[in-house]
Amino acid sequence: MTAAADSTGAAPSPDPATPTGAEAPQSGATLVDGNGSGNGDGHAGGAARADGTATGIPLGAYGLPGKPLVRGPFLFGLTGGLGVLTAIALAQMVVSSLSVIIMIVVAMFLAVGLNPAVEALQRRGLARRWAITSVFAAVIVMFVLFGLAVVPPVSQQLADFVAAVPGYVRELSSHPTLRELDADYQILPQLASFVTSTLGPSLATGVVGAGLVVLDGLFTTITLLVLMLYFLGSLHTIKAYLLKLVPASRRDRTGALAEEILGGIGGYVAGNILISVVAGVLTWIFLSIVGVEYALALALVVALTDLIPLVGATIGAVVVTGVALLGSVPAGIACAIFFVVYQQIENYVIYPRVMKRSVDVTPAVTVIAALVGGALLGIVGALLAIPVAAAIALIIREIVIPRQAQS
Repeated sequence: MTAAADSTGAAPSPDPATPTGAEAPQSGATLVDGNGSGNGDGHAGGAARADGTATGIPLGAYGLPGKPLVRGPFLFGLTGGLGVLTAIALAQMVVSSLSVIIMIVVAMFLAVGLNPAVEALQRRGLARRWAITSVFAAVIVMFVLFGLAVVPPVSQQLADFVAAVPGYVRELSSHPTLRELDADYQILPQLASFVTSTLGPSLATGVVGAGLVVLDGLFTTITLLVLMLYFLGSLHTIKAYLLKLVPASRRDRTGALAEEILGGIGGYVAGNILISVVAGVLTWIFLSIVGVEYALALALVVALTDLIPLVGATIGAVVVTGVALLGSVPAGIACAIFFVVYQQIENYVIYPRVMKRSVDVTPAVTVIAALVGGALLGIVGALLAIPVAAAIALIIREIVIPRQAQS
């Protein structure tokens, strides 16, 4: 059968190959896509909506549809610009929250470092909850002892200085040379005016600022301890969750490497604390024998600064020697000799014996890592640099070098 009518005028029977009904495009009709826009060839008489009703707008009145915008240069540039802006916004967010990120990293670092002590108590029969409580209580006691040893001497020195100020003023007022200069140049009235108008408000502002700094440091310390407690309690859960993100075929090896890295970090923290405790105890014994005032506070300063790699022991030695020199020159000289001898013993005897099983890093890499970490994040970076370098060295030794040997 054909599409044309036969001689009798009857309607032709439909050809199976010819679309019928709504499937056949009629004259003046427009095929409508899913968005309701016309897809005619430009020769149809009008456009239609998706529901089939005419719009009255001739098809092709607005031109033929062009290429999709996704392929155009404008949308490409717009997408690239939005990506750049997003990257800049993310970078600004990271910079703005850098202090919080550092606090979280330090809390996790301390939790990993204290975990060996918790596991040691667990091996002795304590439940993990009570082991964590014991270790955390020991940390709190250390902070309290440090505050009790340092704050009272500093407060006493400030109180003594404030009480001695009137005597200093009277001595200056009775000095004959100062009297002559005051008679000629009116020094004391100008000094009094300077104190009341400039120095007093400046000191008040400085005291308020120092109080805010102390409060901020106290808040940071409490937050750090709370985060450390949470991380210490959920350390196994965090490790198990992170291992689930690793493909199953590599999970066992990744878990073994992670345990090795965490064990190295814990050994480094424990060893560093042990070395600092030895330095503080020996310093306290020596200062007590020599007769230097506030021996316990100065010993705690030495123990605290000894935690800083490379320069920490030198900083503590300089501070303690300077304080001893203020009290007595022979005591200061004796302190200088003691610290020179002790640092040689610590560097070549104590440190290698304590650290040989925790971090396997050559001395050159240790110095470079501490310098780079200190340049990036200051004291915190110097503290974290050595265990991070040890972890990188482990990954290179266990993964990179065997893979290169097989290639």
